[in-house]
Amino acid sequence: MISAKKYFVTGLLVWAPLAITIWVIVWMLGTLDSVFGWMIGVLTVLSPDSLQPVLLELRDTPGIGVILVLLGILVTGAFAANIFGQWALRQWDKLLARIPIVKSIYSSVKQVSDTLFSSNGHAFRKALLVPYPRPGVWAIAFLTGTPGGDVVNHLKGDYVSVYLPTTPNPTSGFFLMFACADVIELDMSVDEALKYIVSMGVVAPAHLPMLP
Repeated sequence: MISAKKYFVTGLLVWAPLAITIWVIVWMLGTLDSVFGWMIGVLTVLSPDSLQPVLLELRDTPGIGVILVLLGILVTGAFAANIFGQWALRQWDKLLARIPIVKSIYSSVKQVSDTLFSSNGHAFRKALLVPYPRPGVWAIAFLTGTPGGDVVNHLKGDYVSVYLPTTPNPTSGFFLMFACADVIELDMSVDEALKYIVSMGVVAPAHLPMLP
């Protein structure tokens, strides 16, 4: 009985990562196909009757949505990389900045995405060890910058802004501010720290010699 249980757990450890990987890929492909299907639905309503059979056939072709959505993102990136594209994007940003409610949501999301995905950004560039939820208990967090706005007027000394992810889902977490003297910079990459967090401490980074 013990051997059967051991074999079952071993087999589960073999198949679970593969099953989760396949599930994530299928979910992403389904999402892209759904975006494409919605776009085709809008075009079908606006297009003449002669083009509707062609559009409906494209919508029912499996995988075509993924290819066209990825191609559209690639073309958009190429367009935004030149001078005219950058000018057009600035005009687009100005237009959205004049629309109530949309302005607040769009500007906030754009600032976060620019910080996270821009090659010039500094977010999530360092893994830190921070005292949380109380002194003597430590958690891994990521440096996101320094406090700004009126917050600076109420903090004495040097502080850093950090993102503290939850386990095993790092997409949710807490935004915290710590005194620089209270945090420890870790000698590990962001990817290693994320794996450590997602695995709940099971997948530990390779052992490194103590820093002087």
